[in-house]
Amino acid sequence: MKKWTKGLLTVLGTATLVLAGCENQASESTATNEDETATSGLLEDGVLTIGVTAGPHEEIFELVKEKAAADGLDIELVVFNDYIAPNTALADGELDLNSIQTGPYLETVIADTGYEFTQAFENITIPMGVYSEQYDTVDELQEGDTIAVPNTPSQEGRAFLVLERAGVISLPEGLGIAATVDDIEENPLNLNFITGDPAQFIAQLPDVAAAGINSNYILDAGLSAEELAIAMEDPEDTTWVNWVVSRTEDAEDPVIAQLAEYYKTDEVKTFIEETFKGAVVASW
Repeated sequence: MKKWTKGLLTVLGTATLVLAGCENQASESTATNEDETATSGLLEDGVLTIGVTAGPHEEIFELVKEKAAADGLDIELVVFNDYIAPNTALADGELDLNSIQTGPYLETVIADTGYEFTQAFENITIPMGVYSEQYDTVDELQEGDTIAVPNTPSQEGRAFLVLERAGVISLPEGLGIAATVDDIEENPLNLNFITGDPAQFIAQLPDVAAAGINSNYILDAGLSAEELAIAMEDPEDTTWVNWVVSRTEDAEDPVIAQLAEYYKTDEVKTFIEETFKGAVVASW
């Protein structure tokens, strides 16, 4: 009887120690997570606010948001339909991060506005294409046709580079995305170029021969990039990778690295491949 009692006490004592150890570990883990959150200035209000453009950026971040929520990271998405307001909102502190733009576009914005922004991590590429409802190939373009190109920084030159790659026009060597309509050296078909808001180009497609449009606008309209494209960017060109962007003062905030881990996963990459079928490409 004494042996049984002694054994029972030993077991109970051991169990108590184990439970105490587990409790201490849980407390330490909770404390660690709280410490990490405490060091994040971006999570001061408990929510990470990210600006995204409607379409691929929004859809992908909805998945990332779910993954983060499972670990207790609360993300709020603010959806925009242009490229200007999200950067203004980030600069004004209304957003913690945004996911809307390519590196070259960001560089142009910084040069023009003086915003102190930093590329946090790369995420996707959304190819630029020249799309048409009238023609199946660039070879069908006619003398004097009108082509619409974006009026946003770097995107106008980007559209002209796609047209040059397709043999429609020629530009000065090395000019790159700085190209404007005034820089075109050869225009054999005397094409007429007009600039405008790329968000409006889908509605304008019936009225022009073609338009230079980012693939996200084609997807948003429920159209097929494969069917409407008459010229596309080189899919191997990494120039136009999109970035999640922060204010420079927040560039080292630990929550950004945590967000990148949620984003750059096989699950997210598979979602991109299956959802966008080449019109959007994961950059990792």
